[in-house]
Amino acid sequence: MCKHILNAQVSIRSPCCRKWFDCPDCHAESETHPLLKSAEITLICKKCKKAFRKDSREFEEADEYCPHCDNHYVLEAKTPKAALRVESEDVRMDSRFIKDDRLKDFDESELFDVAETADRLG
Repeated sequence: MCKHILNAQVSIRSPCCRKWFDCPDCHAESETHPLLKSAEITLICKKCKKAFRKDSREFEEADEYCPHCDNHYVLEAKTPKAALRVESEDVRMDSRFIKDDRLKDFDESELFDVAETADRLG
């Protein structure tokens, strides 16, 4: 699974070390040598798990699909984006994370009001 390209449809065999990688960044992270560039590309489709070769000098629109299962593997890459989110349940079921604007004067630093619950404290 590639952490650089989220929708990678094929794995590419590097011509230098003959190992399979999802993208050039994955090769750079795991290997110490630079990636050797070649015109002939060996690919494995992640959908049907079958290997095939393509020549990058004669690449046509029909070559954007796996020859075995017609999986469209030439897509615009989706890269992960940093995001900060509050993890909670569905707000329709559990609304504890929603702030109520009607309670503007309420002091949120205390958990309970001592004056109201003094008789309940043991």
